Amino acid sequence: MTFDITNLKFDNTGLIPAIVQDEKTGEVLTLAYMNKESLQKTLETKETWFYSRSRNELWNKGATSGNKQNVVRITSDCDSDALLVQVNPQGPACHTGKKSCFNEKIAEESTSTRTVIYDLVEKIKDRRENPIEGSYTNYLFREGIDKILKKVGEESAEVIIGSKNNNKEEIVWEISDLIYHTLVLMQVVDVDIDDLKTELVKRHIQKLGAGNA
Repeated sequence: MTFDITNLKFDNTGLIPAIVQDEKTGEVLTLAYMNKESLQKTLETKETWFYSRSRNELWNKGATSGNKQNVVRITSDCDSDALLVQVNPQGPACHTGKKSCFNEKIAEESTSTRTVIYDLVEKIKDRRENPIEGSYTNYLFREGIDKILKKVGEESAEVIIGSKNNNKEEIVWEISDLIYHTLVLMQVVDVDIDDLKTELVKRHIQKLGAGNA
């Protein structure tokens, strides 16, 4: 991992704030601080290293808890005085055991939908691993792949009908049903969201960059 740190602006104590973000979902996990040494260790090990202002020492996230953060990308802001560290977390970021350190709501105009697909995938996976009586998801898993495929086919047809009716509310409802049943199918056939994202990048983003889209 290469990264030019010579133009970064560390403060008068030698630190720079580092916002840590889940690369997959975009969720902000924590705000920590790095000095040049911890940043260099982060670049070398591809794991997050920070500087503890309270203990006056470097620390490697997950060294004791096992909740490491594998670094995917590091970028600086326009003033070169803050870092965005995008990671694949191997566990909770917060010492409380929660995924993110940002959990205390001060203001909220609407419920965030940013991570809803990933949250739904985790819920479906949990239902498969920890069945609950009366759960529709568990019913589908018990019936097996033929039943799930039948539902995917039925929901696909419902999407077509809703679209022909030109009814937005109906279309949104039926597409949501199709997405849910497709996610259940993906659990059975061992396909995850990242597999789809990788394929879409290959098909469209890379071709777009090459002018072939």
